[in-house]
This record gives sequence, structure tokens and C-alpha cells, in this order.
Amino acid sequence: MQTPPTSRRSLLIAGSLALVPGIAGSRAVAGTLAGRSLTGSRTPADPAIRLATLTDIHYADADPRGNRYYRDSIPKVVRAVNAINDAHADSPLAFCTMLGDLIDSRGTPLEDGGLEEEIGYLQTIEAQLAKLNTDRHYVFGNHCVHTLTKHEFADHSAAQPSFYSFDRPFTTGSGSLHVVVLDACFTADSTPYSRRNFHWTDTNLPDHELRWLEADLAATTSPTIVLTHQRLDGDGSTTIRNAPAARTILEQSGKIVAVLQGHHHENSLTMIEEIPYLVMRAVVEGPGVENHAFSLVEVHADHSVLVRGFGTQADHKIGR
Repeated sequence: MQTPPTSRRSLLIAGSLALVPGIAGSRAVAGTLAGRSLTGSRTPADPAIRLATLTDIHYADADPRGNRYYRDSIPKVVRAVNAINDAHADSPLAFCTMLGDLIDSRGTPLEDGGLEEEIGYLQTIEAQLAKLNTDRHYVFGNHCVHTLTKHEFADHSAAQPSFYSFDRPFTTGSGSLHVVVLDACFTADSTPYSRRNFHWTDTNLPDHELRWLEADLAATTSPTIVLTHQRLDGDGSTTIRNAPAARTILEQSGKIVAVLQGHHHENSLTMIEEIPYLVMRAVVEGPGVENHAFSLVEVHADHSVLVRGFGTQADHKIGR
């Protein structure tokens, strides 16, 4: 996979991994993670708003392949859900976002039950995510809709059928956070991904979505976080093909405090025209629950952003 380009105004910062030791039950897990500052503040002021992230769970009842341990995603998600709920009980989280690829797409022919198989995987992982005590917002990943239609995926999860936006009031101070959920699961001719009708590198934001994005950002006065599965930074196979057009809209708005992404499975932070583009670590990577990955993201009143990583997710501090 190609590395995002660097220049005077585009700097790639590789985050170091912060590993958290093993677990001994949900309450013990939450206590251990709380001890690592799930609830404590690392800055003088409390954050204006907090949210949680998970990405690339890739659950399937399947043997490992490479560094992807599909069945292990269940205990990893259980660990994250319990810890996020404890953090929410201590100080409310605005929502939890899943940045795509909740399930792994398998090659089972449709006539041999491939559709039912993937719906079953989705129902299994959704049963765990439904235990979150926060609102849930899902981004479509290419594996989510490899076999399912977007409406089928939404029918069996908390997802909405495509791109949208919403607002959450700050929990500290006045103001609100605007959140944009993008959907790049479209082919170059704007056909939605569905029923194995695409190649995963043919990822695009259709013209109507770009027009919507521009109008949506023009209509808000709030600091904004953008959620996407495929990358808007870089120029490799994991990047949206018309990412430059989308980045121009984000830059011209002057309102973006962070872009949170999945798909590439790595930890990275790229700054482009003063906008941070973060790729969050995949849940599916690595054996055993000790390789869990999730984060709490804090937005402060000065629009600085702090990512508190847990398991194999890196920490990041952005801004003032």
C-alpha cells in the first residue's frame, strides 16, 4: 500500500502503540482501562465533547488469515463495549462510531447461502454493539456491502442507508459539534456497492454527495468532524479516487477539526492544509483480546483534538 505524500504542508506522523495488558472479566477490564485515563483529563480544561471509535471489526466465523483473527473480534468488541460504557457512566460520551467493515465478506456463493451467512455475522456482532449505552453511528465499509445491499445492512444494524450529518451539543460550555458521515461505497459511475458488483479499489464519492457535502458544511457554524471508511488522504489503493475534490470542499469550509478514517488498518495521522486525517487501528488485526483497539476522541473548546488510544490504537494530540 502506498504511503501518503509528504510536503511542506503535509506531514505524516506515525503514532506509537500503547498496549494495555490482558483481561480478567468485564469489570476488571473497565477498571484497568479507567486507570489508564479513560475518564481522566490530560489537559487543563475538560473537553467540550467526547466520542468513541471502533473500526474494521471484520467479524466472521472463519479461521485466521494473515494477521486477521476474525473470531477474536467478538471478545475484543466485548472488552471495548464494557470500557466505553464505564467511561460514558463517568462522563457522558456524545456517541460511538463504527468506521466500517463490521463483518468480513466471504466467498460463499449466494446460491449456497452466502447472503444468509453474512447477515448472520452482522447480527452476531450487532448484538454486542447494541450493548453500548451511547448512540451509535455507522459508516459503510466495502466488506459491509460486499454481499448485502446498503438497505439490508441498515435493516440489521443501527446504520443509516447512506451519507448524512447530525449535531451534538457540547457537554462542557456552549456550542455544538457537527458530524458528517460520508459514504464512498460507490463505483466510478455512481453505482452503489451491492451484491459483489464492485472492486474494493473503485471507491468514489459521487457528484451528488459532493454537492450535498458542500451545502451541508456551508449551512453549519459548528466545528465539524468527518467520518469516512476509505481514506481522504494519500493516493494509494485505500484512498477514495476523487479525494482531492472532497478535500477542497473541507478546506474551503474552514470548519473541520478532524477526519476519522478506517480501511487501512494502521495508526496514522496526516496533516493536509491544517486538517488532521487520522486512520484508526483495526480491531481484527492481531490474535487474542490483548490486541483490541478502540479510542476516545476529545474535542476541546479551542478545537484541539485529543485521541486516547487503547490496546493497539495510538494516542494523538492535535492542535493547541
